[in-house]
Amino acid sequence: MVTKKTNTSETSDRVSKPSISGRSRRTFDGTWQLLSLPLLLFIVTPLLALFLRTSFADFFTTLNQSQVIKAISLSLFSSITATAITLIVGTPVAYSLAQPRFRFHRTVDSLIDLPTVLPPAVAGVALLMAFGRRGLFGPLLATAGISLPFTFAAVVLAQTFVAAPFYVKAAAIGFAGIDPEFRQAAALDGASRWQIFRFITLPLSWRALISGSVMTWARALGEFGATILFAGNFQGSTQTMPLAIYVGFETDINVAVTLSIILVCFSFLTLMIVKRILHHRLEVDLAFTSL
Repeated sequence: MVTKKTNTSETSDRVSKPSISGRSRRTFDGTWQLLSLPLLLFIVTPLLALFLRTSFADFFTTLNQSQVIKAISLSLFSSITATAITLIVGTPVAYSLAQPRFRFHRTVDSLIDLPTVLPPAVAGVALLMAFGRRGLFGPLLATAGISLPFTFAAVVLAQTFVAAPFYVKAAAIGFAGIDPEFRQAAALDGASRWQIFRFITLPLSWRALISGSVMTWARALGEFGATILFAGNFQGSTQTMPLAIYVGFETDINVAVTLSIILVCFSFLTLMIVKRILHHRLEVDLAFTSL
């Protein structure tokens, strides 16, 4: 009888301890969730105020204005062009950074990261000093009859300069995450380096390439500082959505609010797509690891 009582008491202690620890954990987590509310409210409140500032009727009325249509079309075309250029010139850089024996790896990696931490105004001035009429390559471009500043090409260059690192870093991580045994096995079967890259590296890293491309496009779409200094703010030729917001804030607040809402929706959709891709990739990796 004594033994049974002892076993019963031990069992009850074992049952009660997890319940106490579980309750303590929930209390601890709840405390941190409450402490996170101020920052969450600080982020959500301005965005909510932006959407509450205009009605559906005013939103679609402003959306039909020629200035808004031109700014949206120019932004979409220039950001897509900048993303395409980044895919072409950024993929070799990303592949090189993914190689473990790449010389000057840290230097190149830091240079790629530099535009993401530079103030946008500095990026604009640097582009002017390089490609402006009196810049480093200005006389050479003038000899060829090319003038880049304050043109659509300047918009694309500014967006590419600022947004390209997002693709390069994501692609480099995707390339580096491929198991070297796959490439080694293909090489043993007689595949060339180009065939290995085309049929193994690209298919296995496509999620990283897509997520990096989407982030690059979103960053290019929202570029402001470098664009206004290097390309100017001319309606119909260089005025993107962020620049139209800047002008609309002084002339027509409805234009600024409408374009701001569009950019918020684009940005949120971009983040959801990227997070979905990365989450699916994590699930696949976990499933593969458990095999």
